[in-house]
Amino acid sequence: MPNKAYSFYLDLMAKPSVFRRLLNLWPPFLFSGISVESVSDDYRQIVVKLSARFFNRNHFGVHFGGSIYAMTDPFFVFMILHNLDGRYFVWDKAGTIEYVKPGKGHVTAVMSIDDKDLEEIVEKCANGEKFEPSFTTAVKDANGETVARLIKTIYIKLKPKYRSESD
Repeated sequence: MPNKAYSFYLDLMAKPSVFRRLLNLWPPFLFSGISVESVSDDYRQIVVKLSARFFNRNHFGVHFGGSIYAMTDPFFVFMILHNLDGRYFVWDKAGTIEYVKPGKGHVTAVMSIDDKDLEEIVEKCANGEKFEPSFTTAVKDANGETVARLIKTIYIKLKPKYRSESD
């Protein structure tokens, strides 16, 4: 029975529109002003916005740094998971953020991966080795100015049952 429920969950999450709606209802995003604006049909681009609200500004009237980081945190893992075939472990390994200027008003992050990224992952993991690529994105304000730069490092490894016997 759990396999059917999990299969249903995977089928549901395979639809970008459902994925976006569910994330927008997820309490850590919902109650911090974070909204997923769009998810491309191929899960290779996700746009996230952090709205300025009275409850998510710090003493200086700008976004909390943690909120800016949170708006970008899980998305590279999601994009990679949805573009690989389930034969890989895909986890967050590390994240760093550089705050460039105070985040005021609405800020937006566009995160994306491409064919080259995915081909490199498959190639580097083919022999059962772990691969830890880094992805960079900028969080920008309404004027298009960079508020923060984020670097996410993702741990990826082929699951044991898909590795060759010589590994």
